[in-house]
Amino acid sequence: MVKTQIANRDITHPGVLAALRKVPRHRFVPAELRQESYADRPLPIGFGQTISQPCIVALMTQYIAPTRTMRILEIGTGSGYQTAILAELSARVFTIELVQQLAERAATAFEDLHYHNIETRTGDGWNGWPEAAPFDAILVTAAARSIPPPLLHQLKDGGRMVIPLGLHSHDQELVLVTKVHGEIETRPLLPVRFVPFVHE
Repeated sequence: MVKTQIANRDITHPGVLAALRKVPRHRFVPAELRQESYADRPLPIGFGQTISQPCIVALMTQYIAPTRTMRILEIGTGSGYQTAILAELSARVFTIELVQQLAERAATAFEDLHYHNIETRTGDGWNGWPEAAPFDAILVTAAARSIPPPLLHQLKDGGRMVIPLGLHSHDQELVLVTKVHGEIETRPLLPVRFVPFVHE
């Protein structure tokens, strides 16, 4: 389920469009906001966090070029909506959330919706998930000052990472990171506004 305007926002990946139509966004927002679930805008989910607007979820997913064989690391489970989109398009998703209440709420939604290819963890995402590495793709849903070195290390050669960078909401930029023969390449994508990456 998704508003038709998403198809007009440079989202061309057929799998991404199908996933946005399938995943029920209303299951990942607070009950009092469910009537607004399918508007293309972020919504508060408590604890100073938000569920990203569908077009940003779609763009970030499209930029990692998901395939059914991929193992993806997500930093910042939040509502779990982005996680569910990734789960529709990949073999396995490993997701980390710092706020325990949000992690538990998302895990319940995954169970209710029968996502069996998602593994969850509560904690600081800065250090990634080393025992499950390497990852074909990494998606970060909070704005960091710089790219966490452990995440670069855990990205498979040939892999992609999408991460918002910037200290303040007015100067954040979504960045595509690729690892090519061990070398890191970055490409700015578009201005964004994300909650800050909290590193304990």
